[in-house]
Amino acid sequence: MPKNKGKGGKNRKRGKNEADDDKRELVFKEDGQEYAQVTRMLGNGRCEAICGDGTKRLCHIRGKMHKKVWIAAGDIVLVGLRDYQDDKADVILKYMNDEARLLKAYGELPDTLRLNEGVDVDGPEDGGDHDDYIQFEDEDIDKI
Repeated sequence: MPKNKGKGGKNRKRGKNEADDDKRELVFKEDGQEYAQVTRMLGNGRCEAICGDGTKRLCHIRGKMHKKVWIAAGDIVLVGLRDYQDDKADVILKYMNDEARLLKAYGELPDTLRLNEGVDVDGPEDGGDHDDYIQFEDEDIDKI
C-alpha cells in the first residue's frame, strides 16, 4: 500500500474557514474598475451583471474567489473592466451588505443599483401597479 505523504484529505481543506468575519477596509473603485450588481448566475464561474455605467456585462469570477466567496443574484461586486472587450469584465471583490450600504451612503454607488433586494430578472408579470394581496370577506373566513 502506498504511504500517505500529504497532510490530509478533503476534510482538512473543508476545515479551513477563511471567511472575513472581522471588519475589513472598504475598497473603493480605481481606474479601470466599476461597481456592478449581479443580475443572474450563469454557472461555470460566470455571472451577468449591470455595471454602474448602465451596461450589462458578462463577468468572470476570478480563481481566488471561485468556491470560496459565494456570489448570488443581487450582490454588489467590484469588477475590473477589460480594455479589449467592453462587454466582459472580471469580478474582483464581493461587498458584504454593510459595505454596500456604506458605499451607497458615500455616494459611490449609482441610484440605479438597489440594495437588499433580489433582482427581478423577468421583470413584472403584467406591469400593473396593484398590490399583491387578496382581500377576504368575513363570511369567506367563516366557511373555511
